[in-house]
Amino acid sequence: MADSSYKRHIAKTITWRAIGTMDTFVLSWLITGSPLIGFKLSFAEVTTKSILYYLHERVWYKMSVTKGGVTLESRKRHLFKTITWRIVGTLDTMTLAWIISGNPLAALQIGFAEVVTKMILYYLHERIWYRLNYGLSTRQND
Repeated sequence: MADSSYKRHIAKTITWRAIGTMDTFVLSWLITGSPLIGFKLSFAEVTTKSILYYLHERVWYKMSVTKGGVTLESRKRHLFKTITWRIVGTLDTMTLAWIISGNPLAALQIGFAEVVTKMILYYLHERIWYRLNYGLSTRQND
């Protein structure tokens, strides 16, 4: 039987990217005052973040998080997963924002604003997908 987790991770990548792109656009526009910078940054992130998110999903799918030999329950696992993704995502956002805006201060402001909004949105996204069986032949105990 083929591993259907790839379909799940592609679907999660698409749904998360839609949410993340909207958030990036709004924050970039508010911080820089330029909808054009918001659009350019959001457009650039569609590619970079989709690739990074898919790779992050694959790593976490193959990894078991334990503490003292006991597998962490889903809420703690999702919290750790949220933190690792936010580190990757924020570094990507700040790098692209600096390149696109030419302003390192704006890049830092966008990156730090996203830390808050995206962690909340990502955690909620993970909890919703945890309840869905799409792309799973069997439910993992994560």
